[in-house]
Amino acid sequence: MEIISCHSTSFYYVVNVRGKATGKYPGSNQASFPILKEERICYVLFKPSRGALRYSGADQFSIKGPNRSRIICPINAFKEFENSDSSALGKSYNSYVVDGKESKQDVTGAGKSVPKVIIPGLPDEDNKGDFGAPISSWFWEWKPKLNVHYEKSGCENVNSPPVLFLPGFGVGSFHYEKQLKDLGRDHRIWAIDFLGQGKSLPCEDLTSTSKEQLDGDVWGFGDEAKPWAKELVYSIDLWKEQVHSFIEEVIKEPVYIVGNSLGGYVAIYFAARYPHLVKGVTLLNATPFWGFFPNPVKSPRLSRVFPWTGSFPLPTSVRMLTELVWEKISGPEFIANVLKQVYADHTTKFDKVFTRILETTKHPAAAAAFASIMFAPRGQVSFEEALSGCQMKNVPVCLVYGKEDPWVKPIWGLQVKRQLPEAPYYEISPAGHCPHDEAPEVVNFLLRGWVRSLESHGSVALPLLETPENVDYDIARDLEFSREGLKRSVQVQFYGSMIPHWKRVSAYLKTQFQN
Repeated sequence: MEIISCHSTSFYYVVNVRGKATGKYPGSNQASFPILKEERICYVLFKPSRGALRYSGADQFSIKGPNRSRIICPINAFKEFENSDSSALGKSYNSYVVDGKESKQDVTGAGKSVPKVIIPGLPDEDNKGDFGAPISSWFWEWKPKLNVHYEKSGCENVNSPPVLFLPGFGVGSFHYEKQLKDLGRDHRIWAIDFLGQGKSLPCEDLTSTSKEQLDGDVWGFGDEAKPWAKELVYSIDLWKEQVHSFIEEVIKEPVYIVGNSLGGYVAIYFAARYPHLVKGVTLLNATPFWGFFPNPVKSPRLSRVFPWTGSFPLPTSVRMLTELVWEKISGPEFIANVLKQVYADHTTKFDKVFTRILETTKHPAAAAAFASIMFAPRGQVSFEEALSGCQMKNVPVCLVYGKEDPWVKPIWGLQVKRQLPEAPYYEISPAGHCPHDEAPEVVNFLLRGWVRSLESHGSVALPLLETPENVDYDIARDLEFSREGLKRSVQVQFYGSMIPHWKRVSAYLKTQFQN
């Protein structure tokens, strides 16, 4: 039986279920408490007195005061006890201060409770009259007839690191409006449309045809590809090179890359190939696979079985199939149903996203682009190989996943976490496939904190952590913010590093020595 005596001013003991004190902290400094892995720990406050805390077994503690009385108390239901000598066991609290606001959550109730963190809302929600950073729309000619649309904000923040957002399949830069407006207030933000999607579709027909009835109605269904489109295939390798050229020619310096779904795959693929242009990668429910057909470079023999690889012109059979499928999937009812499926929080308004997707489907080149994307070969590097490449080249990676994603379920994010044990993993609930649009307040808060931590070279703690050193545990927090005049709350589960601290220090020193 362990007895813990106290003969000093107010202080806190951190006591585990075995009755052992794991730390002693001043009563006035709750913010210095460590976060421990054990779920059943308590912070016990002793006021000036000569008393003792005794572990009695069966998950009970007994409090012995100067009046020799002893009170048995279950660990999951601590209450405040007072006697004539003012000896007391205080209520247990976890306390956090975020953005100048403090939130205390009682963690001593019978049920398991989660500490609360108050974070800012979006600019037009938090501050009346402040609608965030202005967004400008641009076109960049990558190659003849191939114009890339992109949006940017915060260009006046010249001393801040640049951040590039890559969209998922079927959307474009418009899907990051909430990041452009908010993060653009203190960062330089870019968001691009992949070729063949959004506004990065051709300005003229890719093919020539003798069928007059198709001329002007549908592009890309002709009999012969025009010279500038003969090598065009809307593949993941094309998008990787598009990002490469965009960073070198437009941004002109290394960037933080954030990718959702397909954009996540492109982001990690690009980072593995061009690590010198990447400061860090954030994956938002990144799809771990893309493409149905073998890559001719990686699998030359197998690729011969599938002679057409998404190039122009489209084979006759593919044209007929595309016409049937496109008529079905480009309709407003189908698009609305897909959005309802991938957005777990049904209070999220996706009217703008729906309208922009529908506008894209009306483009005369959209159907042919869809066919090319579906029949394009897989990338020369798989998702797992790209992750390994980033790990070998010390590219920082952060994982932010919506828990209720019906497509990229949490198991996929946790697999990435196992492959990259040092990467911080944040799981948001409720949130589906597009957490940046469903819970933008949370994603923006996490992105800001992660970039700040990296820019400080680790001297600033990761989001939701108290100190930079404590990254080897799992915690949960309720993040509260304001939206449309109402308080909203989202739970975030954090999974820290699986690598012991001494190994992290050793690896860092080794890298510094090699450099």
